[in-house]
Amino acid sequence: MAFKSTRLEQDIIINRVVTIHYFEYFSDFSFPGESHDFWEFLCVDKGEVIVKADEETHILKKGDVIFHKPNEFHDVLANGLIAPNLVVISFKCNAPVMKFFEKKIMTIGEEEQLLLANIIAEARQTFSSRLDDPYSEKLEKKSNHLFGSEQMIKIYLEHFLLNMIRRSNDDANYTAISSSVKNTGDSEIFNKIVLYMQNHLDSHVTIEKICKDNLIGRSHLQKIFRKQCDMGIIEYFSKMKIDNAKHLIRSNRMNFTQIAEELGYTSIHYFSRQFKQITGMTPSEYASSIMAISERRG
Repeated sequence: MAFKSTRLEQDIIINRVVTIHYFEYFSDFSFPGESHDFWEFLCVDKGEVIVKADEETHILKKGDVIFHKPNEFHDVLANGLIAPNLVVISFKCNAPVMKFFEKKIMTIGEEEQLLLANIIAEARQTFSSRLDDPYSEKLEKKSNHLFGSEQMIKIYLEHFLLNMIRRSNDDANYTAISSSVKNTGDSEIFNKIVLYMQNHLDSHVTIEKICKDNLIGRSHLQKIFRKQCDMGIIEYFSKMKIDNAKHLIRSNRMNFTQIAEELGYTSIHYFSRQFKQITGMTPSEYASSIMAISERRG
């Protein structure tokens, strides 16, 4: 038999990234705005921001993503109440299909969320530049970065954009499944328990109480969390508490004692100890590090 190869068409090709950022801003952050000759998108991971694109102003909430075409002026500011977490990625791409994203504001799904998380994870492996510095103008490569990490960024980013187009064109029939969530039943249980814990961030919750309130066995619950996020459920809950604490610190409306009380900690000392264990910084060091970044050009 005379086999013949088939050339695979590529609708989106990205060979150059400009910036990859994950920001944790204070509630009063503002960026004065810019325009440049490459694409950029901003995705809200937590909180809320006000974005201006040319003459239009938009309010974006968790899960919203806005695309800025080349040479489009854009700025961003927090609303003064909620401290936002943002993913901002810019890149060069001349594919005709990119016209689809002009003036687009969309909402990401579970798979796109995972793809963005993978891009950030690979970027940390690839670049020595800080991903939380809004004034960094060049990504400096590590001399010994993980094999294939640059290509993985390219793949994940192209996959993200292709997914957004597919979901928009045929949202009702789009059935792509996140590679980390293959069992629908376990995924539903995981999401249900995460929501339960989110609603109990202000209290002390044991694994026994979680199991009792949600009618699930302890071993099954632990297995689901190990599979979905590679950590135990109490470790995950502690991380949720500290993520919320970081958010409250950046909102700048409570002192550390009030935040500890808000999140159900028995003492400020226990709160500070767990905060440092998870983040590597004390609450004061965290507040100072974010403040230093946000005021660097103030």
